[in-house]
Amino acid sequence: MAVHDDCKLRFMELKAKRTHRFIVFKIEEQQKQVIVEKLGEPKEGYEEFAKCLPADECRYAVYDFEFMTEGNVPKSRIFFIAWSPDTSRVRSKMIYASSKDKFKRELDGIQIELQATDPSEMDLDVFKSRAN
Repeated sequence: MAVHDDCKLRFMELKAKRTHRFIVFKIEEQQKQVIVEKLGEPKEGYEEFAKCLPADECRYAVYDFEFMTEGNVPKSRIFFIAWSPDTSRVRSKMIYASSKDKFKRELDGIQIELQATDPSEMDLDVFKSRAN
């Protein structure tokens, strides 16, 4: 599975310049490559991000989660989300599962990985508990 250069470029922008809050990636099966499907504006939050993940299709996503430590210090963690809902096609789940590690290696700077098959597995509380 190839990774479109735009994926790495947009990820670097998120990581270094904070120009995006999140990125949703899609595997284009015809072209056999991962492409950028949606970019989230820096002001967009978790709600907008969660709405971008289709209920019955797999996706990869990167989310820049900002939070306050117990000492009131602002921090952020870059999450990689492998979204694979139970209702998606078996073939799609297999393609995403088999390509995940290779794709993740292309994105240098991922701090935390989440696997999710339904919205409750990537609830905001899950991000908070994993970030600390």
